[in-house]
Amino acid sequence: MIEVKHGDFTKMAKNYINRVGYSEVVLKNLASYVGIDEESTIADVGAGTGKLTENLLLLGNQKIYAVEPNDQMREEGSKYIEDKRVEWLKGNGEDTKLKDASIDWLFMGSSFHWVDTEKGLKEFSRVLTPGGFFTAIWNPRDIKGNPLHERIEDKIYEIVPNIKRVSSGSGKFTDFLFEKLVSTGDFKDVIYVEAHHNEVMSKERYLGIWKSVNDIRVQAGEDKWFLILESIADMIKDQDEIIVPYKTRSWTVRKK
Repeated sequence: MIEVKHGDFTKMAKNYINRVGYSEVVLKNLASYVGIDEESTIADVGAGTGKLTENLLLLGNQKIYAVEPNDQMREEGSKYIEDKRVEWLKGNGEDTKLKDASIDWLFMGSSFHWVDTEKGLKEFSRVLTPGGFFTAIWNPRDIKGNPLHERIEDKIYEIVPNIKRVSSGSGKFTDFLFEKLVSTGDFKDVIYVEAHHNEVMSKERYLGIWKSVNDIRVQAGEDKWFLILESIADMIKDQDEIIVPYKTRSWTVRKK
């Protein structure tokens, strides 16, 4: 029996390739607001296997630091993204290992909720250049009103009734994010940008995304977790492809 710990994505690393990237509309609008150019340096902290890093490469920057604490995730990411503009580092949101005032724009993609808010913001202020930007961004599914995805969600809660999801940008963590981001006095000018997008995928990829989920698996236990996977597989067995609606949500602040 594989023991999976809360917040440890080692066993899920190989399935992260199946996950979905972030809205290009959101990223391009934010890039316009931030005013980056080819000389700007970006950091993707909590980079996982590089899904957001891959999106950020499209902005045309010459240097991106992908910072990830998990060895297996970082290994998968370095294989997934073979681009000389990306340098992988072992670090986390409280201790990025980045140099002082070396980053113009720092991201945390679907990972800021794992960080001690005060320590993380202090660390980001340290590594950002004067007037640099921090963006916390998530890419939750936007399934309300979608019969298939609502059935799947209902099935999960039928199998594990008391499950508590870790925020992926649509839960309680983001309710007071405006206040949290300026709470240390290091940042100002919070702006919010969101956009909807759909991802069309195979059944295999869709199941692969579920296999990369940590919080449900930990709370369900292995037996119920595999029952959840079997139930999802049964519900999509007659689908040629799966259309999954997402909503990229982002909060951006400027260093004082």
